[in-house]
Amino acid sequence: MAVPVAPSRWPLLGHTPSMLRRRFAFTDSLREHGEIVRVDLGPMPTFFVTSPELTHRVLVTEGASFRKGAMFDKFRPYLGNGLVLSNGPFHRSQRRLIQPAFHRDRIARYAETMVRAATDLTGSWQPGEIREIDKDMQGLAVTVVGEALFSTEMGKRAIDEVRRSIFVVIKQGMIRALSPSFVEKLPVPGNRAFDGAIERMRAIVLEVIESWRTDGVDHGDVLSMLLLAQDEDTGATMTDQQTYDEVLTLLTAGIETTALALSWIFHEIARNPGVAQRLYAEIDSVLAGRPVGVADIPKLTYTLQVVNEVLRLYPIWILMRRATADVELGGEQIPAGAEVIISPHALHFDPRSYPAPERFDPDRWAPDRAGDLTKGAFIPFGAGTRQCVGNVFAQTEIIITVATVLTSWRLVPVPEQPVRVKFTSAAYPSRLPMTAVPRT
Repeated sequence: MAVPVAPSRWPLLGHTPSMLRRRFAFTDSLREHGEIVRVDLGPMPTFFVTSPELTHRVLVTEGASFRKGAMFDKFRPYLGNGLVLSNGPFHRSQRRLIQPAFHRDRIARYAETMVRAATDLTGSWQPGEIREIDKDMQGLAVTVVGEALFSTEMGKRAIDEVRRSIFVVIKQGMIRALSPSFVEKLPVPGNRAFDGAIERMRAIVLEVIESWRTDGVDHGDVLSMLLLAQDEDTGATMTDQQTYDEVLTLLTAGIETTALALSWIFHEIARNPGVAQRLYAEIDSVLAGRPVGVADIPKLTYTLQVVNEVLRLYPIWILMRRATADVELGGEQIPAGAEVIISPHALHFDPRSYPAPERFDPDRWAPDRAGDLTKGAFIPFGAGTRQCVGNVFAQTEIIITVATVLTSWRLVPVPEQPVRVKFTSAAYPSRLPMTAVPRT
């Protein structure tokens, strides 16, 4: 049986123009054509998987037969061979070296940074002041990840550069990943901005690594853990290049998802007063006016439901995998070397998994309902052995920030300034002005 071909294919450019122009609308529509649909990225054919069952097979059940795909190959010359992009034994070795940095005890230490950063931010707000909440949350995410990574004075310079450059890398990188190779060589503003941002970040991060090598002190930050980590089999430590690759990976992976989730949470709370009241009641009951601590997080059950619903509504756009062996999926033979695309957004908006998927409904995640969800239907942090190593870090940061903000403030939309979704690698708000109103 022939795999159906997606509509709106262009000569030479394939489906790339349609994907970049329509983004989520294009990929969400593919489920209408079958569980597996052919999508051509330029001249390269790919297999787009539309069902949660087949997604779970690609990421988990048959995960050993897949590696990172062509989209990640396009990133590798710029972002290196860090945990998100690496494959095989090297990936497994790097994951073992990095996992201790996200152990429960370490998360508790990072939580102190998260509370301090969120408290500093909200402490700078003035009653009645209009805040660009999306910019505030981007800055907060950079501060938290940056301070977790770098705790030295030179590290502060690196954080400043990250604040300047990281969102250029993230947004322009997705355009490069989906475009034919010749596009990245064109002297256009987006390419110049991307190349300049990568060059600046590489220079300052390598400078911080060199400074650490000279100092040799464990500062209790992630960079120290990366440089001190030894492979349990060989005793080898990371080279400067490996360390740089992992730092850039943690920055790109650890900032965007958190910043966007926080921005959309405050947007959705403001649009749903009933949800807001339940959140205020839970936070007031659990915290009783004191600062949130990591021990409070398991008690903030409805807050977690809100977080999960926002992660469902506003996920990353697409993932790619490459088959390393022939694999049977949905009655189709996927040959070794073939590229497979998965869209978390399309899965999260599939009405077969989520009735009325456009509706914001945190009660989808109530314990008596969430357990019925099909495996593969909810993948905000991926799944299987390639699941994001920092997922607990991100969830902790989001819950701490929400609890810190809502303890003292209500964020109210600014009238006649509608918020629209901009599509890049994920769903960004066009802008998110909100008025800070003290809670009484």
